[in-house]
Amino acid sequence: MVETLERGHTRVQGFQDPEMDHQLMRQLGSVRYGGASIGECLAAASRIRDADPASWSLEFSEAGRRQSEDATLRARNGHAISARDQYLVACNSYRAAEYYCPVDDPRHLEYGMASRQAFLWSMQWDEASCVELWFSHEGLRLPAYHIRGARSAGDRVLMIVSGFDGTLEESYIANGRAALERGYDLLLFTGPGQMDTWRFNASSHFAPEFEAVGRQAVDYALAQPGVNPRRLALMGISFGGYFASRIAAHEPRIRALIPNSPIIDLHAYMTSFIGLDPATLPESDDFGVADLEHIPDAVMNAQKRIMSRNLMLRFGRPASFVQTYRRIKDFRLSPEELAAIRCPSLALVGDGEGAEPLRQWQVFQDLVGGPCTPRLFTALEGADAHCQTSNLALSAAVTMDWLDETLGTL
Repeated sequence: MVETLERGHTRVQGFQDPEMDHQLMRQLGSVRYGGASIGECLAAASRIRDADPASWSLEFSEAGRRQSEDATLRARNGHAISARDQYLVACNSYRAAEYYCPVDDPRHLEYGMASRQAFLWSMQWDEASCVELWFSHEGLRLPAYHIRGARSAGDRVLMIVSGFDGTLEESYIANGRAALERGYDLLLFTGPGQMDTWRFNASSHFAPEFEAVGRQAVDYALAQPGVNPRRLALMGISFGGYFASRIAAHEPRIRALIPNSPIIDLHAYMTSFIGLDPATLPESDDFGVADLEHIPDAVMNAQKRIMSRNLMLRFGRPASFVQTYRRIKDFRLSPEELAAIRCPSLALVGDGEGAEPLRQWQVFQDLVGGPCTPRLFTALEGADAHCQTSNLALSAAVTMDWLDETLGTL
């Protein structure tokens, strides 16, 4: 107990480490669509050690457990709205714990499945209907969700694919709820190597030929009763900007494309963040997953070790850092593929993302075959971060209004 009058103990304070601070902002941004509470996020942050992934995962997994238990109690007492909302917060807390956990750690699967289960429980209490789906690719089971709004006309579908570390559930929170509010049905899907797929296929790795997955998703969407084939849109989030653009280049049934942001050369995109090209390093400087634990903290801290580990494992096995970056070179769109994208597109990027994402955003505009509407989000708007995580409401307004205007003319 304090002796002086205070308004509360929780303080608005982030992290010195830029990546962990971004992840905190990502969590805070989800408050707009029910994915978190500001107070709980800041309280958790106060207990997390800067740039320490283990303490981050511990705090957010404990938050997820506590929130899920609270939601279950409310559900038992018949409080449908409270149960729905608490399960959704728990889902996103578990996702945050999953993010900073090594993908080959058993807890990674535990957190991921807990996130998925909390989401499904949340949807049981929601007005919208959610159907679990499974697509396939070379023997892999690929999870997906088909979500229909309670007041949907059923003729407009927004397909959403996320990226390296996003999940189906996060896509629903960050982008899907805004689409449901505007009368769109959702098809959230995933491909090889992505976070949701990894939960069920621990040997899965990313594949550049994403159009094979996209074709199945389009087939499913257009087979639904009442869907207008002229009102089928596709959004790609983060690395999903590459996946979605790749699909649109090979799939003319996509009638509107939203890459957020347009990634047309993943290798150039990723090397710009570390300031060198690991693909050019001599073999003597290469290292594998097993070598990470022997690298001193002064050379690579715990956070970078986990991120490097996850990167290597999810781009293929056997893996090394140099081999991973050589593999990443395959994830690029040719000028011919960009020219093949003839549907209207909305290209989004934040001015705080760096020179290379901005360059690729411009190249996409220059080479895409159909009409392109560019949108640069700014620091003044509080939306300059990657995928506008700090201002999802503005991002939704820009995206959904453009979509309404574009599909309304088709």
